[in-house]
Amino acid sequence: MFQIPDSDAPPLTINQCIVSCKMKDLKAKVHNVRSRIEWACEKAGRKPSEITVLAVSKGHPAARIRQLHKLGLSAFGENYVREAVEKQAQLADLDLKWHFIGPVQSNKTRVLAQYFDWVQSADREKVLRRLSLQRSEALPKLNICIQVNIDREEQKAGVLPENLEELVHFALDLPNLRLRGLMVIPQQASAHHDPARSYRKMDDLFRSLVSSGISLDTLSMGMSADLEPAIMQGSTMLRIGTDLFGIRASQKNP
Repeated sequence: MFQIPDSDAPPLTINQCIVSCKMKDLKAKVHNVRSRIEWACEKAGRKPSEITVLAVSKGHPAARIRQLHKLGLSAFGENYVREAVEKQAQLADLDLKWHFIGPVQSNKTRVLAQYFDWVQSADREKVLRRLSLQRSEALPKLNICIQVNIDREEQKAGVLPENLEELVHFALDLPNLRLRGLMVIPQQASAHHDPARSYRKMDDLFRSLVSSGISLDTLSMGMSADLEPAIMQGSTMLRIGTDLFGIRASQKNP
């Protein structure tokens, strides 16, 4: 005869069941991303430890970030300043690294310099200068990636490849910044364009700077849809949103 095992624990509430199911779903998503990284690294002759996963949390609640932190993620990327600062206040008890990955407006640099650990989308001297001036000397240097417009898209931010070296040297001379590397958002995949070509160009730029004696350690490229080719072309940081958080409400209902 079937018997319910003795237990001192009360049955889960509906809300607790929902949270438990969401955690299982998140665990599966994290496992899938890590498995894809391991596969790509094996093909590329690299180690998974060389790859940092930046969880792109824009449009998702602080509670979901807290859950992903429990699963071992600590770096989170945001596109919108006000939304990010609100989440930071809610998650101040956690040891998180906050990356700004959206377009940098000059009137937002003070907040970025105050609240973020990284700015990955710096692309011009004015922005770099303001970030350095507005970064408190009581804080660690602000980590910077320079965004490169590798495919020369008119609507996209980023320095053009031929102007990159000059901007790199400008950033290196600023006292409150630490230049870590490069970031790219390639042209979308289509019948006429393979993002892997863009990633190869970025790897060439990165290696050229390093071989000239510039100390860089971060090549931020690759997202949910194309992390494998990004790893194979040298990425050290992946910006993963959909494959960790799922589709945002704004994407479901454009």
